Amino acid sequence: MKSDRAAVQQRMKGECIMKTVHTDKAPAAIGPYSQAIIHGDTLYTSGQIPVDPATGEVVGTTIEEQADRVMKNLGAVLEAAGSSYENAVKTVCFLADMNDFAAFNEVYAKYFVNKPARSCVAVKTLPKNVLCEVEVIAAV
Repeated sequence: MKSDRAAVQQRMKGECIMKTVHTDKAPAAIGPYSQAIIHGDTLYTSGQIPVDPATGEVVGTTIEEQADRVMKNLGAVLEAAGSSYENAVKTVCFLADMNDFAAFNEVYAKYFVNKPARSCVAVKTLPKNVLCEVEVIAAV
């Protein structure tokens, strides 16, 4: 493992430094991808869905319940990376039904109080037929 000084020197040379982020406090990836990647001073999370990391089961049946679980999973990934909701720069939100937009926003606003840039789209189907998925770009 390289020291912090070596990592800084590599960054200064323009070399790519990437770190994979993993925590057991968020669901494991269900495909060939990481929970998140840190590149330089930026964190890129994979989309989080409302799955309980302990059981692997979908949590909740309403958009509010599912959105809350998604936010908790994102919080765990952000924390594991040394970041937080407050450091979010951009989020991308996927909803199974745009009629859930207002209710989703109520939950989202409790976590992302700094109001990062955001895209929110409706999609035909999400993994495990959940109601929402969210990914984040944040500073670390």
